[in-house]
Amino acid sequence: MRRLLAILILGGLVLAACGDDSSDEAEGTATTGGTATTDTATTGGPATTGGGEPATVTLVAHDSFAVTEELLADFEDRTGITIEILTAGDAGQLLSQLILTKDDPIGDVVWGIDNTLMSQALAEGLFMAYESPLLEEIADDLELDPEHRLLPVDRGDVCLNYDVAYFEENDVAVPSGLADLTDPAYEGLLVVQNPATSSPGLAFLLASVAEFGVDGWQAFWEDLAANDIAVQPGWSEAYYGDFTVAGGGDRPLVVSYASSPPAEVIFADPPVEEAPTGVIVESCFGQVEFTGILEGTDEPEAARQVVDFLLSRELQEDIPLNMFVFPANETADVPPEFVEHTTIPEEPLTLEADVIAENREVWIEEWNEIVVG
Repeated sequence: MRRLLAILILGGLVLAACGDDSSDEAEGTATTGGTATTDTATTGGPATTGGGEPATVTLVAHDSFAVTEELLADFEDRTGITIEILTAGDAGQLLSQLILTKDDPIGDVVWGIDNTLMSQALAEGLFMAYESPLLEEIADDLELDPEHRLLPVDRGDVCLNYDVAYFEENDVAVPSGLADLTDPAYEGLLVVQNPATSSPGLAFLLASVAEFGVDGWQAFWEDLAANDIAVQPGWSEAYYGDFTVAGGGDRPLVVSYASSPPAEVIFADPPVEEAPTGVIVESCFGQVEFTGILEGTDEPEAARQVVDFLLSRELQEDIPLNMFVFPANETADVPPEFVEHTTIPEEPLTLEADVIAENREVWIEEWNEIVVG
């Protein structure tokens, strides 16, 4: 009954919320396929259940997860493993559901817990350790869990995006950083996400802590609240709702990603030469996303093969144009059209994982008191 309840809850979330980025193709879908492995991945031949049936692995992901179907089908052909993808809203909503159902896991492998949430996920004991051989190809600075319960799959930056045309047509200067946002010139122009329910919303809160300090960020948010900011529960509601470019709203400033502009170019209809959105580099907060195997999985061997695939070069090269983040695998090539329109911050704002772990809940409560009241 708990598993059924969790699946029903997840289904509701998928219908109600989109994900953290512009690939909504994964929303509300249960994709059947598989994964492909590189020569260094350990496949061990076709995986089967204890009864000899081909194994099925449920991959629980935030709903911006997307992968080319041919890759999934190729892996299934080679291994006999079927992957069922269960999407669960924003990364914050994803983690909440994993915690709610940890005594009776709703899946086997997870995609999308990020560095703002990893300490909470690890403290809850959600993941089993697995030191994949593919970690040799993953950038060392992205491996934030020395026990290998969460393994890096992609990286990116949460940043303020702005509507280029709005600022040009209204002869308003684009904010140069976070401090500018409290200026009356930007009253009613910004939409953010709630850090209690949204991964980019939490990243933006942490960016303000990194910028103004543990005793100074509160005053910044008090000034922002007084400057008439809008707050949405998730990325999609903000980007496709209030943002002037994608949603036809009235807010030309939105918390999004450094890689959102190339999505606006690649998916533009009719085609465009330049992105209609820009990135405020000084606002960016570095983000790393992870995969991991859930404790209590019924398919540990098959789950390890799936994780190997998620870290493999061929899947990693599929990431940029599907999920609009950078691969964690250093051997993976990045498409030139993705790089051309992506702003890469040289020194994004960041906080140590232990600092986030010790203070996250308190900061979210303080934020709620200041902004929501």
